[in-house]
Amino acid sequence: MKRFFVLIILLSSSCDYASGSYPHAEIYKFDITEDQLVNAVEKFKTQYPQYCVPNNLGLIDGRSKDIGDHWYHIWFYYKRENKLVYTWIRGNKLALISINDGLELGNWKSINKDFSTLENKEQKEMFESLILNEIKKNF
Repeated sequence: MKRFFVLIILLSSSCDYASGSYPHAEIYKFDITEDQLVNAVEKFKTQYPQYCVPNNLGLIDGRSKDIGDHWYHIWFYYKRENKLVYTWIRGNKLALISINDGLELGNWKSINKDFSTLENKEQKEMFESLILNEIKKNF
């Protein structure tokens, strides 16, 4: 019986107790439809093309061809900071998922997980002030 409890403690300590496909996402909920939210993001990207990801990276907004894809994926680019921002829309929710350092893919850090408390707060505030607040003006 003692071994059982030791095994449970070891297994539970190795988990971060987060579930789902994007367990650490910062979720923003709105009183509009998914289509209206997608249109607001598209309008933002037309108004502020400096936040669009360079075409050569192949990061294209939208749903993947996977039939089980429930998310409308969206990427932004902070040119001055040289950072990519990954977000998604599902229903009336927009989620901030991760930040990539530079244009070379593979340097992603998950929001609410991989940053220090201060860095995490700064990343969310930057997203909200540069991107989210402007998107909200479009609905």
